[in-house]
Amino acid sequence: MASNPSTRKKRRPKQLELTCRTWGGRRKGAGRKKTSNATPHRKRPPLASRHPVHVTLSVDPNLPQEGLRRPDLTACIEDCLREIRETWTVFRVVHYSIQRHHLHLVVEAANRNALSRGMQGLTIRVAKRINKVLGRRGKVFIDRYFETVVKSPRQARHVLSYVLLNTQRHAAQSGQRCEPGWIDPCSSGRYFDGWRGLRVRPPPDEEPTVSEPHTWILSTGWRRFGLVSLDAVPGGRVRRSKKV
Repeated sequence: MASNPSTRKKRRPKQLELTCRTWGGRRKGAGRKKTSNATPHRKRPPLASRHPVHVTLSVDPNLPQEGLRRPDLTACIEDCLREIRETWTVFRVVHYSIQRHHLHLVVEAANRNALSRGMQGLTIRVAKRINKVLGRRGKVFIDRYFETVVKSPRQARHVLSYVLLNTQRHAAQSGQRCEPGWIDPCSSGRYFDGWRGLRVRPPPDEEPTVSEPHTWILSTGWRRFGLVSLDAVPGGRVRRSKKV
Protein backbone atom coordinates (compact mmCIF):
# COMPACT_ATOMS: atom_id res chain seq x y z
CA MET A 1 0.00 0.00 0.00
CA ALA A 2 1.51 3.27 -1.08
CA SER A 3 1.88 5.95 1.55
CA ASN A 4 0.03 9.18 1.19
CA PRO A 5 2.45 11.92 0.01
CA SER A 6 0.77 14.39 2.28
CA THR A 7 1.69 12.32 5.37
CA ARG A 8 5.43 11.98 4.59
CA LYS A 9 7.86 13.81 6.93
CA LYS A 10 9.42 16.67 5.10
CA ARG A 11 13.23 17.01 5.42
CA ARG A 12 14.49 20.43 6.24
CA PRO A 13 17.30 21.57 3.94
CA LYS A 14 20.77 21.74 5.53
CA GLN A 15 22.15 25.24 5.67
CA LEU A 16 25.72 25.50 4.34
CA GLU A 17 28.31 27.72 6.02
CA LEU A 18 29.61 30.57 3.94
CA THR A 19 33.30 31.36 4.52
CA CYS A 20 34.16 34.93 3.71
CA ARG A 21 37.65 35.98 2.69
CA THR A 22 39.17 38.62 4.91
CA TRP A 23 42.38 40.61 4.78
CA GLY A 24 42.91 40.78 8.52
CA GLY A 25 42.82 38.66 11.63
CA ARG A 26 44.43 35.34 12.41
CA ARG A 27 44.74 32.94 9.48
CA LYS A 28 46.08 29.41 9.44
CA GLY A 29 49.68 29.25 8.23
CA ALA A 30 50.13 33.02 8.23
CA GLY A 31 52.89 34.93 9.93
CA ARG A 32 56.60 34.42 10.55
CA LYS A 33 57.61 30.77 10.72
CA LYS A 34 59.07 29.58 14.00
CA THR A 35 62.71 28.48 14.03
CA SER A 36 64.36 26.38 16.69
CA ASN A 37 67.88 27.87 16.44
CA ALA A 38 66.97 31.47 17.26
CA THR A 39 67.36 32.89 20.74
CA PRO A 40 63.87 33.27 22.27
CA HIS A 41 62.87 36.91 22.67
CA ARG A 42 61.91 36.62 26.30
CA LYS A 43 61.96 39.64 28.56
CA ARG A 44 65.29 39.77 30.35
CA PRO A 45 65.24 40.04 34.16
CA PRO A 46 66.26 43.22 36.02
CA LEU A 47 69.99 43.81 36.46
CA ALA A 48 71.72 45.15 39.58
CA SER A 49 74.66 47.50 39.01
CA ARG A 50 76.85 45.40 41.34
CA HIS A 51 76.69 42.41 38.99
CA PRO A 52 78.89 42.34 35.87
CA VAL A 53 77.67 40.49 32.77
CA HIS A 54 79.46 38.07 30.44
CA VAL A 55 78.09 38.74 26.95
CA THR A 56 78.59 36.55 23.87
CA LEU A 57 77.80 37.79 20.36
CA SER A 58 77.67 35.52 17.31
CA VAL A 59 78.43 36.94 13.86
CA ASP A 60 77.64 35.95 10.29
CA PRO A 61 79.72 32.87 9.37
CA ASN A 62 79.94 34.20 5.79
CA LEU A 63 82.47 36.82 6.83
CA PRO A 64 86.04 36.33 5.49
CA GLN A 65 87.92 33.19 6.53
CA GLU A 66 89.84 34.97 9.30
CA GLY A 67 86.55 36.32 10.63
CA LEU A 68 86.75 39.07 13.22
CA ARG A 69 90.42 38.27 13.86
CA ARG A 70 91.37 39.74 10.51
CA PRO A 71 93.58 42.72 11.50
CA ASP A 72 91.44 45.41 9.88
CA LEU A 73 88.24 44.01 11.41
CA THR A 74 89.85 43.70 14.84
CA ALA A 75 90.92 47.34 14.52
CA CYS A 76 87.30 48.30 13.73
CA ILE A 77 86.04 46.62 16.88
CA GLU A 78 88.71 48.15 19.09
CA ASP A 79 88.07 51.64 17.69
CA CYS A 80 84.39 51.22 18.57
CA LEU A 81 85.32 50.08 22.07
CA ARG A 82 87.40 53.24 22.52
CA GLU A 83 84.48 55.39 21.40
CA ILE A 84 82.13 53.66 23.83
CA ARG A 85 84.69 54.11 26.60
CA GLU A 86 84.82 57.85 25.98
CA THR A 87 81.09 58.51 25.59
CA TRP A 88 79.33 56.10 27.97
CA THR A 89 79.42 56.28 31.76
CA VAL A 90 76.56 53.91 32.67
CA PHE A 91 77.87 51.13 30.42
CA ARG A 92 81.47 49.90 30.51
CA VAL A 93 83.35 47.18 28.63
CA VAL A 94 85.93 45.89 31.09
CA HIS A 95 87.33 42.90 29.15
CA TYR A 96 86.89 41.30 25.74
CA SER A 97 88.10 38.54 23.46
CA ILE A 98 87.67 38.65 19.68
CA GLN A 99 87.27 35.26 18.04
CA ARG A 100 86.65 34.38 14.40
CA HIS A 101 82.87 34.18 14.52
CA HIS A 102 81.99 35.34 18.00
CA LEU A 103 82.85 38.07 20.45
CA HIS A 104 83.15 37.78 24.24
CA LEU A 105 82.63 40.83 26.44
CA VAL A 106 82.70 41.38 30.19
CA VAL A 107 80.65 44.49 30.87
CA GLU A 108 79.25 46.55 33.72
CA ALA A 109 76.01 48.53 33.50
CA ALA A 110 73.98 50.71 35.82
CA ASN A 111 70.80 48.74 35.13
CA ARG A 112 69.03 46.62 32.53
CA ASN A 113 68.18 49.59 30.33
CA ALA A 114 71.81 50.79 30.32
CA LEU A 115 72.99 47.32 29.32
CA SER A 116 70.48 47.07 26.47
CA ARG A 117 71.25 50.53 25.13
CA GLY A 118 75.00 50.02 25.51
CA MET A 119 74.96 46.73 23.64
CA GLN A 120 72.74 48.19 20.94
CA GLY A 121 75.03 51.18 20.47
CA LEU A 122 78.15 49.02 20.35
CA THR A 123 76.80 46.43 17.92
CA ILE A 124 75.45 49.07 15.54
CA ARG A 125 78.81 50.86 15.48
CA VAL A 126 80.74 47.66 14.91
CA ALA A 127 78.39 46.42 12.18
CA LYS A 128 78.59 49.69 10.25
CA ARG A 129 82.39 49.79 10.43
CA ILE A 130 82.82 46.17 9.38
CA ASN A 131 80.36 46.46 6.50
CA LYS A 132 82.15 49.58 5.28
CA VAL A 133 85.54 47.83 5.33
CA LEU A 134 84.18 44.74 3.58
CA GLY A 135 81.99 46.67 1.12
CA ARG A 136 78.93 44.68 2.07
CA ARG A 137 75.43 45.18 3.46
CA GLY A 138 73.30 43.26 5.89
CA LYS A 139 73.59 41.97 9.40
CA VAL A 140 76.92 41.31 11.06
CA PHE A 141 75.52 39.98 14.33
CA ILE A 142 73.06 37.21 13.51
CA ASP A 143 71.17 36.91 16.78
CA ARG A 144 70.49 38.53 20.12
CA TYR A 145 73.39 38.55 22.51
CA PHE A 146 73.65 35.75 25.05
CA GLU A 147 74.32 36.90 28.60
CA THR A 148 75.41 35.41 31.90
CA VAL A 149 75.09 37.59 35.00
CA VAL A 150 78.12 37.25 37.27
CA LYS A 151 76.98 37.09 40.88
CA SER A 152 79.94 35.74 42.88
CA PRO A 153 83.74 36.22 43.06
CA ARG A 154 84.35 32.57 42.14
CA GLN A 155 82.16 32.91 39.05
CA ALA A 156 83.98 36.14 38.12
CA ARG A 157 87.35 34.38 38.36
CA HIS A 158 86.09 31.68 36.00
CA VAL A 159 84.66 34.22 33.54
CA LEU A 160 87.90 36.23 33.40
CA SER A 161 89.92 33.09 32.73
CA TYR A 162 87.42 31.88 30.14
CA VAL A 163 87.31 35.18 28.22
CA LEU A 164 90.99 36.16 28.32
CA LEU A 165 92.21 32.63 27.54
CA ASN A 166 89.52 31.84 25.00
CA THR A 167 91.93 31.57 22.09
CA GLN A 168 94.12 29.15 24.07
CA ARG A 169 91.01 27.13 24.82
CA HIS A 170 90.06 26.83 21.13
CA ALA A 171 93.64 25.92 20.22
CA ALA A 172 93.71 23.17 22.86
CA GLN A 173 90.43 21.76 21.59
CA SER A 174 92.00 21.32 18.15
CA GLY A 175 95.14 19.70 19.59
CA GLN A 176 97.37 22.77 19.51
CA ARG A 177 98.98 25.00 22.10
CA CYS A 178 100.22 28.56 22.19
CA GLU A 179 103.67 29.84 23.14
CA PRO A 180 104.26 29.99 26.92
CA GLY A 181 103.38 33.43 28.25
CA TRP A 182 101.56 34.40 25.03
CA ILE A 183 98.85 37.04 25.45
CA ASP A 184 96.17 37.13 22.77
CA PRO A 185 96.55 40.46 20.90
CA CYS A 186 92.85 40.29 19.95
CA SER A 187 91.81 40.56 23.59
CA SER A 188 92.09 42.93 26.53
CA GLY A 189 94.78 40.69 28.05
CA ARG A 190 97.42 43.37 27.50
CA TYR A 191 95.55 45.60 29.99
CA PHE A 192 94.84 42.89 32.57
CA ASP A 193 96.69 43.28 35.88
CA GLY A 194 95.70 39.87 37.24
CA TRP A 195 98.16 37.56 35.44
CA ARG A 196 100.12 35.28 37.72
CA GLY A 197 103.83 36.10 37.68
CA LEU A 198 103.48 38.72 34.94
CA ARG A 199 103.01 42.46 34.94
CA VAL A 200 101.70 43.76 31.63
CA ARG A 201 102.80 47.08 30.21
CA PRO A 202 100.57 48.36 27.41
CA PRO A 203 102.23 50.65 24.87
CA PRO A 204 102.31 54.15 26.44
CA ASP A 205 101.05 55.80 23.23
CA GLU A 206 98.08 53.42 22.89
CA GLU A 207 94.66 54.61 23.97
CA PRO A 208 93.02 51.91 26.13
CA THR A 209 90.11 49.98 24.67
CA VAL A 210 88.54 49.03 28.01
CA SER A 211 87.37 50.76 31.19
CA GLU A 212 88.51 50.18 34.74
CA PRO A 213 86.05 47.97 36.68
CA HIS A 214 83.76 49.69 39.15
CA THR A 215 82.14 46.62 40.69
CA TRP A 216 83.74 44.98 43.72
CA ILE A 217 83.48 41.55 42.09
CA LEU A 218 85.63 42.52 39.09
CA SER A 219 88.04 44.85 40.85
CA THR A 220 88.79 42.91 44.06
CA GLY A 221 86.47 40.00 44.82
CA TRP A 222 87.66 37.55 42.14
CA ARG A 223 91.28 37.75 43.43
CA ARG A 224 90.28 35.70 46.47
CA PHE A 225 90.48 32.63 44.24
CA GLY A 226 93.93 33.32 42.82
CA LEU A 227 95.46 35.16 39.90
CA VAL A 228 95.02 33.85 36.35
CA SER A 229 97.82 31.76 34.83
CA LEU A 230 98.59 32.17 31.14
CA ASP A 231 99.35 28.46 30.99
CA ALA A 232 95.86 27.48 32.14
CA VAL A 233 93.36 26.18 29.62
CA PRO A 234 89.76 26.86 30.72
CA GLY A 235 86.98 24.46 29.94
CA GLY A 236 87.50 20.74 30.27
CA ARG A 237 89.95 18.22 28.90
CA VAL A 238 92.64 19.02 26.38
CA ARG A 239 93.61 16.80 23.50
CA ARG A 240 97.23 15.89 22.90
CA SER A 241 98.73 19.18 21.87
CA LYS A 242 101.28 20.43 19.39
CA LYS A 243 103.01 23.76 19.37
CA VAL A 244 101.83 26.51 17.01
